[in-house]
Amino acid sequence: MNDLSFLRDFVIIFSAAIAINFLFHRLRIAPIVGYLMAGVLLGPSMLGVINDMGLIEVLAEVGVILLLFLIGIEFSIEELVRVNRSVFLGGFIQVFLITAVVLLISLAFGVSIAKGIFIGLLVAMSSTAIVFKVLSDRGEMDSPQGRISAGILIFQDLSVVSVVLVLPMLAGRSGFSAFNVLSSVFWAFAIMGLIIVVSRFVVPLILNNIVQTHSRELFLITIVLICIGTAWLTSLVGLSLALGAFLAGLVISESQYGHQAFSEILPLKDIFVILFFVSIGMLLDVNSVIRNPLYVFLGVLTILAIKFLVGVLVPVVLGYPLRIGVLVGVILAQIGEFSFVLAKEGIDFGLLSGDDYQVFLASAIITMVFTPFMIQGSGRFSEYVERLPLSNALKLGRFREKAIRKTELKNHVIVVGFGLNGRNVSRVLSASGIPFVVMEMNPETVRIEKKLGVPIFYGDASKEAVLAHANLSGALSIVIAISDAAATRRIVEMARRLSPSVYIIARTRYTKEVNPLYSLGANDVIPEEFETSIEIISRVLHRYFIPVNEIDKHISEIRKDGYGIFRNVEQKYTVFPELKQHLPDIDIETFRIEETSRLAGKTMAEVGLRKNYGVTVLAIKRGKETITNPTGDIRLLSQDIVILIGTRDNIAKVSSVVLASAK
Repeated sequence: MNDLSFLRDFVIIFSAAIAINFLFHRLRIAPIVGYLMAGVLLGPSMLGVINDMGLIEVLAEVGVILLLFLIGIEFSIEELVRVNRSVFLGGFIQVFLITAVVLLISLAFGVSIAKGIFIGLLVAMSSTAIVFKVLSDRGEMDSPQGRISAGILIFQDLSVVSVVLVLPMLAGRSGFSAFNVLSSVFWAFAIMGLIIVVSRFVVPLILNNIVQTHSRELFLITIVLICIGTAWLTSLVGLSLALGAFLAGLVISESQYGHQAFSEILPLKDIFVILFFVSIGMLLDVNSVIRNPLYVFLGVLTILAIKFLVGVLVPVVLGYPLRIGVLVGVILAQIGEFSFVLAKEGIDFGLLSGDDYQVFLASAIITMVFTPFMIQGSGRFSEYVERLPLSNALKLGRFREKAIRKTELKNHVIVVGFGLNGRNVSRVLSASGIPFVVMEMNPETVRIEKKLGVPIFYGDASKEAVLAHANLSGALSIVIAISDAAATRRIVEMARRLSPSVYIIARTRYTKEVNPLYSLGANDVIPEEFETSIEIISRVLHRYFIPVNEIDKHISEIRKDGYGIFRNVEQKYTVFPELKQHLPDIDIETFRIEETSRLAGKTMAEVGLRKNYGVTVLAIKRGKETITNPTGDIRLLSQDIVILIGTRDNIAKVSSVVLASAK
């Protein structure tokens, strides 16, 4: 009978991955950490229950190929040309400085230059998967620290390809001679040229013919063949399999089928990547860590300190205030998943010894486990750093207090943030002739919008000097439309303290943040998830011609009592036909006559809706009876549902009459 022990290994691996991942999900820790911990638990230094490590490592190598392939699909050639300076400048500064600092420390301990550079590159990488998940869960992907971190992480992911390319030279296999360097560069450019030619002319032709068969299996097989085939071809000329997979992704991304290929490969990638991280965890020798706890402890502290300090420096160099720098430093302080890919390559090339690898592996896993908790406390930590006796130039970033010329606006609106919400608010204010000023922390956005005539300036609204520049004391209201929850709380508190009379409207993502903002002094708090549900309810009820005053009533109850109202709404309405779709140039609206309405008890002639308001009554719904084309002697009774047709302005006038109580 054939040996099927590998099936047993798979059952154990995926069972452990599910259990630990479920636990880590409850703890709000990224699943990658769970996979690593599962590998440590199952590895030979602990339970030792996996028999065929060789097979697991082979499948993990496939996971790396698929991982780089998907990165290539996501970052097409055109996108790489268009990316802004936060990617190339900020990312380059971060990778270069960390590598340089680690190299200097390594040289002080007698490590060779090549090995020091390699270790520096390992430390420079941060975890895209963990950071994106945590920031997404916190709703901070569009915040300044989120945008900067994402740009740096993109550069890091792309630089992995370059690192893989130079690994043979660092290991001394190709030497550092000019001939070998030029030879490697020549082959790299030759393959890139071939890839571009193939992506432009060959691959689209092949995929067009494949797609015409309408066979999902054939399409998937072709994509996998392109991925593995390109990786194999690059290995024939001495380049990395991972580099070949990345180039294959670029090939697919240049075709119109890139998104479909991504969705087809993604499930396969997820399975193999789980095996990769589990196999990495299995390589950790727990006994070695126990024998060298001091080295691991120092390794963790050194990594966190170096990455934090450099992470703080990059946003400051780009012109952002210190607070944003501190947040970015915390976000990028961990070791990334691609460091494991490079570390395995480094062992094969002799750039890492077994003991070095164990210390690095343990330190990396610990930093990844700490990351969610560090990001959670980063807001308070940044506030502590700002209280230190530092210069205003450092705290304010590109915005300088000495350069302030207070705006001359009065009775204006201050809009904090120029994302989607800030843009919409500003557009309406401009169209309505209401004076306003915008504060934004993205320098590129400020530069572009100023040229378009938007009254916008760069500044952190959580700083007193910035609010003074916007003349908070003379403003009627301030609209806080940013996605940074901690910054929103600080702005609300400061705005209320500096101007007790200003009307504060704050946008937040979750309902749990509403009460804290009210307690800090906000007049109105708009939670996105709450208002989204209200808008959905409103639109659904409008489709069934529920009276607008009843819709407004329910919305008011929802806002007052919270989501508990959802459990008590009775389905007591009759569905009307969708008349409006046949009369696109006018509006059709419904109203319920309440007992307190001034129309209750009056005849149609007495009300004179057509004569006085320019609207026509199509029908009256009274219980189970429908009165169509009602005459002037029909009396409006309490609980009647009146269906009106007319222009939007005229119906709005009637609305105020219907909703008004009889005196």
